[in-house]
Amino acid sequence: MAVSLPIDVSLVKGFLADDEADALYRYGCVQAANGALLEGGSYCGKSTLYLSQACRDTAPATAVVYAVDHHIGSEEHQLGEMFHDPELYNAEEARFDTLAEFRRNIRRAGFEEWVVPLVAPSEVCAKHWQTPLAMVFIDGGHSLEAALSDYRCWAMHIQRGGILAIHDLFTAPEEGGQAPIAIYRLALASGLFEPLERVNSLGVLRRI
Repeated sequence: MAVSLPIDVSLVKGFLADDEADALYRYGCVQAANGALLEGGSYCGKSTLYLSQACRDTAPATAVVYAVDHHIGSEEHQLGEMFHDPELYNAEEARFDTLAEFRRNIRRAGFEEWVVPLVAPSEVCAKHWQTPLAMVFIDGGHSLEAALSDYRCWAMHIQRGGILAIHDLFTAPEEGGQAPIAIYRLALASGLFEPLERVNSLGVLRRI
């Protein structure tokens, strides 16, 4: 499924493959009519754009994407690390900062009506969370601590029939970090989720 976005998504920084983006849009379209969508880990907004497009196309009057990210980058984005982007480094404050780029991309796409940025870690945002979620997409920090936090904060807020999507699933350590697939397996072992499909490194499960 080729998704048409209002801006050239190839110019948006991010690590989401085209087939993974299409899958997010496809599941977002199904779930946006059922309740709120939430992503843990927005970076510069590439995945947010696809989920927002699903909201606009499916339930423009009611749908919303909660975009959770502290916007100071994961371990691998820090100065001197493999995925550090100097264009996103604020030298004056000596910190990695994606918030301005994220807001710019959402604004350029005209999606501000469907996006609620939550600029804090998951554990802070989830402290008093009450809203049932129709879909959760986890793509935050890849340390085990960060991935477990995202899973524990949001998985239990997914309503029955809702979707849990987890990015960067790699079965072998040489392919990539093992924290995302660890929480994917944790979700399966809980008995609360059933697998639907794998698209590239994206795993999709349904809340039973």
